[in-house]
Amino acid sequence: MRSEMVTLFNLNISNLSKAEVLEKIEGFIKSGRPQLIVTLNVFALVSAQKDKELKDIINSADLSLPDGKGLILAAKLLNLPLKERISGVDLVEELSELAAKKGYSIYLFGAKRGVAEKAARRLQASYLGLKVSGAEDGYFTPQDEPKIIERIKKAKVDILLVALGIPRQEKWIRHYLQDLKVPVCIGVGGSFDVISGRLKRAPRWIQDWGFEWLYRLVQEPRRIGRNLSLLRFAFMVLKEKVGV
Repeated sequence: MRSEMVTLFNLNISNLSKAEVLEKIEGFIKSGRPQLIVTLNVFALVSAQKDKELKDIINSADLSLPDGKGLILAAKLLNLPLKERISGVDLVEELSELAAKKGYSIYLFGAKRGVAEKAARRLQASYLGLKVSGAEDGYFTPQDEPKIIERIKKAKVDILLVALGIPRQEKWIRHYLQDLKVPVCIGVGGSFDVISGRLKRAPRWIQDWGFEWLYRLVQEPRRIGRNLSLLRFAFMVLKEKVGV
């Protein structure tokens, strides 16, 4: 197994620091070839155990980043330590800073109406010179997709951030990856909601203790069904640890 990859429950996870991830992404941009990046959380990992298409996408992704304290703790418990948690929100912020410095352009696609646009404005206010070539919500029909693809292609962006939720965003990106012709395509889940201010992010100490999911649940009680996957994940880890 390559040193930069850890396999957890039959899923490949990139074992890289944040600095190494940014270096690889810059390399992707310079190559000009379309690349798919997955931000892997516990929900995605558990879903992929039954969703073969999602599993294939994760395992064939150019980068599969550990987004979630639960993955970091589980990997450590199973003697498969990962260097660092790389959340979708942090990655969007880091890439926006990099793009502002290097002149790369980004495109925000997904989330509720008005959220992507607000997130874009906030990113531009934080990172002066950041070029946002487009921002649009995730409400569309299959008939709308050709026009969406065409808008993104015409924008000639370097980084496409897709916030359609797991697993829809990963499947959408892979389906259109070659058509989009964007060097870096990333599924970022609910990152726009946090960056736009629609949702508050958990304080750092809550993130460090691994309870960011609970903080989010308080703000969005409808997510309780998703969070049941945490119980299943805990059982999977325990079963693996004791060898049952």
